Amino acid sequence: MFDYSARPELLKDRVILVTGAGRGIGAAAAKTFAAHGATVLLLGKTEANLTEVYDAIEAAGHPQPAVIPFNLETALPHQYDELAAMIETEFGHLDGLLHNASIIGPRTPLEQLSGENFMRVMQVNVNAMFMLTSTLLPLLKLSQDASVVFTSSSVGRKGRAYWGAYGVSKFATEGLMQTLADELDTVAPVRANSINPGATRTSMRAQAYPGENPSNNPTPEEIMPVYLYLMGPDSTGINGQAFDAQ
Repeated sequence: MFDYSARPELLKDRVILVTGAGRGIGAAAAKTFAAHGATVLLLGKTEANLTEVYDAIEAAGHPQPAVIPFNLETALPHQYDELAAMIETEFGHLDGLLHNASIIGPRTPLEQLSGENFMRVMQVNVNAMFMLTSTLLPLLKLSQDASVVFTSSSVGRKGRAYWGAYGVSKFATEGLMQTLADELDTVAPVRANSINPGATRTSMRAQAYPGENPSNNPTPEEIMPVYLYLMGPDSTGINGQAFDAQ
């Protein structure tokens, strides 16, 4: 496990947006960031799930989060602009962006993968991620120390059979992170890095490995040290790096 111990007020006064914040790693990250002082913007497509996370953060007495229902699969360019305008009006800037939302799509040989399924995975995992990044970058540049964290995978670092669109989308994720990091290097107070969570006890993992015993994998909460490290000031100057949570 990534070795890092965060001080309680690590993210005090920071505004951090988390995509796919309704469950799994996204929900754990949102709660963890809030527990360390951040105002967390919970973005996802299922409002009921986001509200559950919101209620948990409120009940724990952490800074009041915000719920942002937003469907990355169907969102149009003007909706991203409206989202950025809303965040600017309400919060003034953004200190962190965790790209966590993604879909797995069919695990099948490329030969049998339909164009429709390929494009759907790329839409959520790559296109929407680019749109969010480019639209929110001006708000991140208003921070004195901002961090963009991309969620990768081992299959986005070395190609593996039958991971199809998902694997390709994670290679694209690494490419987007590296390109952004290089462009921001020394010109803006924004850094970009990626995290490979590894095998984690989530519904996506269960979907990919239905025969696996989930209790053999760590919970999302257990892999949070690297997320805290990259979102906080202790990683200032770390840019363009690929991290493993485990």
